[in-house]
Amino acid sequence: MYIQKKIKTVLVFFLLLASHFVQAAIYQSHHLQGNQLQLQTDEYSVVLSFKSEGSVEVVYQKAGLKQLPSFALAAPEQQLAATLSEQPQQLEFASKDLKVRIDKAPFRLSYYRGNELVLAEEQGFFAHETLRGFRFALQDDEKLLGTGQRVVGMDRRGQRLPLYNKASYGYTTEAQQMYFGLPAVLSSKKYLVLFDNSASGFVDLGKTEKDVLQFEAAAGRTSYIVMAAATYPKLIEQYVTVTGKQPLPPRWAFGNFASRFGYRTEAETRAIVDKFASEDFPLDAVVLDLYWFGPDIQGHMGNLAWDKKAFPNPKGMISDFKAKGVNTILITEPFVLSTSKRWDEAVQANALAQDLAGKAKTFDFYFGNTGLVDVFSTQGTAWFEGIYNELADYGVAGWWGDLGEPEVHPSDTIHSIGTADEIHNAYGHRWAELLYQNRLAQQPTQRPMIMMRSGFAGSQRFGMIPWTGDVSRSWDGLKPQVELSLQMGLLGMAYTHSDLGGFAGGEVFDKEMYIRWLQYGVFQPVYRPHAQEQIAPEPVLHDKETKDILREYVKLRYRMLPYNYTLAYQNSSTGMPLMRPLFFENEADTSLIANKDSYLWGDAFLVTPVTAAGVKSVSVKLPQGAWFDYWTGKVYQGGQTIQQPTDLTTLPVLVRAGSFVPMVPVVQSLKDYSSRQLELHYYHDQSVTTARGQMYEDDGVSPDALQSRQYELLSFSAMANHNNLTLELNRTGLGYAGMPKQREVTLVVHQWGKPAKVLVGSQSLKWVNSESELVAGAAWFDEAKQQVRVKLNWEQVKLKVALQ
Repeated sequence: MYIQKKIKTVLVFFLLLASHFVQAAIYQSHHLQGNQLQLQTDEYSVVLSFKSEGSVEVVYQKAGLKQLPSFALAAPEQQLAATLSEQPQQLEFASKDLKVRIDKAPFRLSYYRGNELVLAEEQGFFAHETLRGFRFALQDDEKLLGTGQRVVGMDRRGQRLPLYNKASYGYTTEAQQMYFGLPAVLSSKKYLVLFDNSASGFVDLGKTEKDVLQFEAAAGRTSYIVMAAATYPKLIEQYVTVTGKQPLPPRWAFGNFASRFGYRTEAETRAIVDKFASEDFPLDAVVLDLYWFGPDIQGHMGNLAWDKKAFPNPKGMISDFKAKGVNTILITEPFVLSTSKRWDEAVQANALAQDLAGKAKTFDFYFGNTGLVDVFSTQGTAWFEGIYNELADYGVAGWWGDLGEPEVHPSDTIHSIGTADEIHNAYGHRWAELLYQNRLAQQPTQRPMIMMRSGFAGSQRFGMIPWTGDVSRSWDGLKPQVELSLQMGLLGMAYTHSDLGGFAGGEVFDKEMYIRWLQYGVFQPVYRPHAQEQIAPEPVLHDKETKDILREYVKLRYRMLPYNYTLAYQNSSTGMPLMRPLFFENEADTSLIANKDSYLWGDAFLVTPVTAAGVKSVSVKLPQGAWFDYWTGKVYQGGQTIQQPTDLTTLPVLVRAGSFVPMVPVVQSLKDYSSRQLELHYYHDQSVTTARGQMYEDDGVSPDALQSRQYELLSFSAMANHNNLTLELNRTGLGYAGMPKQREVTLVVHQWGKPAKVLVGSQSLKWVNSESELVAGAAWFDEAKQQVRVKLNWEQVKLKVALQ
């Protein structure tokens, strides 16, 4: 009897809950002010405002329901026009590229791109006790991506995923919850919906109900933004227009990093920097993990000051490194242990989050008994900024924010704007914001370099460079890295990269796995081997074969700097990720969405990392067009799946026919970077009659280079017909300090037979018999590689080269 009564009570509760959810609101009135439409229903108010030509923010407000500020939205780039029309049963609110239909009874919103329905509320908004969120109808054939770092496959439909940033130590081929969740979903129907809510919650992508997309949270802002566009790149551009564009990193961030957990002394750190030079490995950064402020792992977090026993002369060390072109990056964490030297200082400054009694909240975690900096409060911000100012005086060039989920965040922790569960997912985001703004204010002529492992939608606008956390040092740790970076890049976090070689565990050195991971790293946004120290993460500390193979890959990374830096420019301008999924190539073929084995590095390169031992070839699904094996020059026709050969010395890389790839000579550090000597490769195929490329150059330092047009944008084009190929080089932009006035260009045309003559303008060049004889004003034909090489001096004028 008791059990039956209990079941009956539970059923009544859920029936009441269901009746609350299905109760439909009724429109009452509206008011249009500029591009903002205010609506009133019998249950709540709704405000719609266009944030770009193809995006609209929707904010629901129910009486008595606490709201938090937006974390996702950037300051609008422009004021947008909107139109409103009314019919008896509907309103229509529209911008140039997006239309919102508002049904009055029952109240419901639907979104159209032209006349095509892309997304519609199902129940729409709901709020009950400590549960609030939104429900949308899903179409049968749509696939869903997004939600940030997860290892669940590219198409995430059918998943119910937590929205609570959480460490995932030693993960491999499956992980539903990781360091950097994002409350945003991108559909194969070319819409993106972003839930601007920082609270703990879930996103259900058709798991509980196959035709419903549901976002739910324990608290937070009841708002979402819908974006729509005709193509995936244009959809991403809408997203970064709304949430903010990634500022350009300093140029040195594209170089090689020395990093481990961790360098324990100044002597050890100096020795590793010297080792890179003596082994002929370029190097641009050295990363100091937590030993810079304490002799061991536990008990010192929060000191945030040099351990002078281990590092007796940090300013001199950093200065010496800088003279060699090596930048110093320091780890910092937001936890201040009660045993640390700064505990009393932090408490007196009121810099820490509080407990329910209004005192500094303390709790235990792996590193000791701790408090947490309240990055949302003015006191916490000011205290933290003071520490960064102190450290910057030593010459520190880059900042590594770790454990910023936060790794441990008790629910009864009180921040200045809300509880832990209300703002948890925005903690790393706000930390990056205060650091980014502080560095720009204190060092206005330098681009901040900020690495963090956790954040929120829009964190890219604070220059955040994320990584994929404490991955297992194993083949299974390598396998999901393409998926993780591609998914993050779709939502603005285009610099997501991995600890090359793997981080966690591993007692025996797996040489093949290590080499394969570091080869793949050349075509990642950041080149940073990093691991626990029982096996050296630095390639310079391994055997001769490993060093000889990887030295050439690190040098390739440096040769490719003009190409890679141009990808950074494209990302900062349009949001286009550096690593791009294959489904961008054929948007009508939704089967490509599942491909997580290969990816495009920019437009030119198709990369397929080797993720298993003993592999002799990899399966590559080729987009349309012709593709060159980067190492052998062999040409494959697109639209088919090939088996691309590989051995331990060759990462499977293909180059698209019609690509321009600019390269420069290798330097020991990007401090000495120059494009005065430029090698410009053009990959010709008879199927390509016209082609275009570009190369972006600036001083590598100035934060406002793009806004002030203090840059040079080189443009390249090719036109082929019959036996003639004409290549044109041009430039735009105002230029920058240190810009070459003239470049010595070696133009390399792949897969073109020896022409009868080569013209630069109207001048015919002389032929030479070997590469060693090649000088400006001459041409050489490499018969073995079927390459025409032309050397010329290029000043700042349009230049035409004709092969006839």
